[in-house]
Amino acid sequence: MIRHPHNPILSRADIQSEHPLLRDPSSVFNPGAVFFNGRYRLMLRTQSRSRETFFVPATSSDGIRFDVQTEPLQIGNLPAIPKVHHAYDARLSVIDGRCYMMYAVDLDDRCTLALAVSDDFQTFEFLGYTSGTYADTRNGVIFPEKINGKYLRLERPNLPQEPGNPTSGDMITISESDNLLRWNHRGDVMAGRWRFWDERIGAGPPPLKTKHGWLLIYHGVATHFASSQIYQAGAALLDLHDPKHVLARTRLNILEPRENYELTGQVPNVVFPSGCIPESTEPDGSIADDTQLNIYYGAADTSIGLATTTVQELIHACYFPDGEPGA
Repeated sequence: MIRHPHNPILSRADIQSEHPLLRDPSSVFNPGAVFFNGRYRLMLRTQSRSRETFFVPATSSDGIRFDVQTEPLQIGNLPAIPKVHHAYDARLSVIDGRCYMMYAVDLDDRCTLALAVSDDFQTFEFLGYTSGTYADTRNGVIFPEKINGKYLRLERPNLPQEPGNPTSGDMITISESDNLLRWNHRGDVMAGRWRFWDERIGAGPPPLKTKHGWLLIYHGVATHFASSQIYQAGAALLDLHDPKHVLARTRLNILEPRENYELTGQVPNVVFPSGCIPESTEPDGSIADDTQLNIYYGAADTSIGLATTTVQELIHACYFPDGEPGA
């Protein structure tokens, strides 16, 4: 993957807001990304100096220079109960011409997933908190089309770890739904690899449809270093007709913290892929092998970076060093 020479493409200085909590924000990171209504769109996670989180939309004609909205997003029809302490890490999917935003919300006792929808990327309407097998879950991403008549979602359940530590997760699971709100567990997709670069994992952007399968970019966390955790990016190829099955997976990470803006910040040593926009899409919704992918990622939970690659390069990385995919 190639970092854009203007990285970070967005930083706290780009948030020019008169909102009292966003006049001097601490950070902007982990954006959802989508090409919608003829424009590149990002939904920014912006954090105030009070460490409250806000969604801020941004729009671009080239995917590099973004105009950032001056006010935080207001989501319509939000219920007052339960109390939401933070809403963050949007993932964006266009389904049947509408832009759906799945995002994480911190409640009193757990993290869960919420869903909103927009037709113009200016106003979003709250559809509901999603229910499923796991009450405590995050990193929810919706596939951009139904498969076998069902909506599909990847998620990362939060489960108890070592005593005294917060919940976390090392498994990406898949669930299905008829209405995008009530989800039923369909199976485990892949687990973290202990003592590897991706001991704990979670889905990044929504999967991309290719002729080889569904291409998933995910984050992995190396936890076995004494002084810090290192967030990196990898990729996996899932079966086109049954994405529960992993066809191939990167042995090496495809992006790791190396630049100063990735190594130093609110949370050091982090690259966190959360949005991916292909430069073109085939009529059937698939992405051709030679298509450039623009991958947007949070850097050290402080700013936003852009890295580019192609479908072919990522698929090759999934199979390396065990061989090339079939025709």
